[in-house]
Amino acid sequence: MNPLFSTAKRLGLYLGIALLGFLAGAHVLYVLWALNGPPLQPWHEIELAGEFAADQADQVRTLADYQALEARLYAELDEQVYAETPQGPEQALARYSAGSASDPRTRVPNWNLTYEIVPPDPRAGVLLLHGMSDGPYSLRALGEALGQAGYRVLGLRLPGHGVLPTGLLTVTWEDLAAATRLGMAHLAGVMPGKPIHIVGYSMGSALALDYSLNVHAGASNSAIATAPKPASLVLISPAVGLARIADLTPWVERLGRLPGLERLAWTAIMPEFDPFRFNSFTANASLQVHRMTQDLTARVRRLAAKEPLSGFPPTLVLLSAVDATVSAQAVADSLLRHLAPEGHELVLYDINRFALDAPLIVADAGELTKHLLADATLPFTVTFVRNLNPDSREVLAEQKPPFTAGFATSTPLAAPWPEDVIALSHVALPFPPDDPLYGRYPPKDPGQVFLGQLAIRGENGVLKLPGNWLLRQRHNPFYEFQQGRILDWLGHKPSALPVSRNP
Repeated sequence: MNPLFSTAKRLGLYLGIALLGFLAGAHVLYVLWALNGPPLQPWHEIELAGEFAADQADQVRTLADYQALEARLYAELDEQVYAETPQGPEQALARYSAGSASDPRTRVPNWNLTYEIVPPDPRAGVLLLHGMSDGPYSLRALGEALGQAGYRVLGLRLPGHGVLPTGLLTVTWEDLAAATRLGMAHLAGVMPGKPIHIVGYSMGSALALDYSLNVHAGASNSAIATAPKPASLVLISPAVGLARIADLTPWVERLGRLPGLERLAWTAIMPEFDPFRFNSFTANASLQVHRMTQDLTARVRRLAAKEPLSGFPPTLVLLSAVDATVSAQAVADSLLRHLAPEGHELVLYDINRFALDAPLIVADAGELTKHLLADATLPFTVTFVRNLNPDSREVLAEQKPPFTAGFATSTPLAAPWPEDVIALSHVALPFPPDDPLYGRYPPKDPGQVFLGQLAIRGENGVLKLPGNWLLRQRHNPFYEFQQGRILDWLGHKPSALPVSRNP
């Protein structure tokens, strides 16, 4: 045998053994770290029995059926959790303590429940789909604006959400997709012949794409065969491509199934004080989004293998150039680049470049924006929301048409970059500055919990919250521009119609 080949073979063997040892050690360290975390609470262990699942689609056929199931689920929640959770001043920020500042049941309406906004003689319908771990509240502000503009709005609470974090232990993306089909069928049934749009946030965007791809491909599934085609899509912080760490999710989820390692099913165990979003998160939730995005990108590539996908619903994407959850580059490369040039658009929020101290920035989003600006092969419009120049906090929306390099139009925005905001975030885009929970200023009611601008100081290890949770931007300073862009996209005309809400 060639001595050189023999040496290389032995070296490869040693490197393989070293790699396996490293991975085994990393797994052991991860398990020890997770098992030494905060204790599980009842809402991390109690699993309710009344949640909707895809295999119930034959029994739960209408929105009324779905909401009746939802009501039974909340009755179960009251009996098993709220009735057993202590009350009192020390529980003021405990979501599952009855009457606390974080108890969502004290809000009218309770934005964890499916709701409809029904104007007289609505012009069109809009299905709102929230993200993983949150609920209908995430698109509340937009839903109310759409209702005022004459749209019938269905804000759907997706399975596994709005009740207990344990819902994220077992929910599948097939369950979520089945609920999406039910929502679209409802709007088509009550508004025959009128256009139906879908607005999705994060995971909700992936569900909107899944539904649209199925309809476009003429899926043989009977639930899809007669489904209405969306008139358009609006995708906010869409889960199209995830951060690379998501590739490890299947392994973490499998570890959590082992006896005695149930805590590993949770990738985050935190106090629950947000009334409309779970702070705790599961490996299964990550796995389901990972599965969905992998399936979506594969289908888009397959359908567009020979030529760009034509006849797809006009799609507006709104995204922060820096997003720790999803990949902005993947939205362009894995979705929009594969669509025929039929009016699709990407709105990209740049970082605040005013007095930017580069050494403090981990990754500059400038390379992405430069790449998109210079690329004359893009078949979609790109609108950049960015500083007038690096020495100004004034903001412009500069638009680049398809198949061009450079800007064609430039529009000043009314809102400048706030001095204390360096960038938007995955969770910021759907919320206006005056949002009473996540906005810039506290609400007038001092009895409501406010999570928008927390200024809490202390020593390391004192708080149960990680520092990155406190630093994350939670509202969109340019929300007025964004809402106007969405209303224009859906064909808005000024309207002052009275609105009734069917909770």
